[in-house]
Amino acid sequence: MAFILTVGQAADSPQFIPVLRKIRVCGPVGRPRTRPDAVAGDKAYSSRGNRAHLRKRGIKAVIPEKADQAANRKRKGSGGGRPVEHDADLYKERNTVERLINKLKAWRGIATRYDKTPESYLAGVHLRASMIWIKDLTRAAN
Repeated sequence: MAFILTVGQAADSPQFIPVLRKIRVCGPVGRPRTRPDAVAGDKAYSSRGNRAHLRKRGIKAVIPEKADQAANRKRKGSGGGRPVEHDADLYKERNTVERLINKLKAWRGIATRYDKTPESYLAGVHLRASMIWIKDLTRAAN
């Protein structure tokens, strides 16, 4: 899990690659990998740059194409490239991230941004995420 704190009016898509660089995928043995098998995201992350970065690293993109991007590609005809494919079954798993964000925001200090400094706010996010992770671990062990 990785977090990057930005200003409130900043878009999510430019933070896609920096967050991806911070992620470490832990397997049953060995050191954490820096390259996941697939990355799921909503249409906001459907940009040429994000897709090129994933393709260059050999990561499967599970990101649906925006309607305007599809229309632009079709308008260009054969020069517009191939249609974007994404695995619908893997995309259904994206709700895991949405549920985590909802659990994070269930903590009033995070939802309303009471902390004045970015450092203390990010510390609260890490604390809340750790609490959620530990709770899920103890639930899985029982």
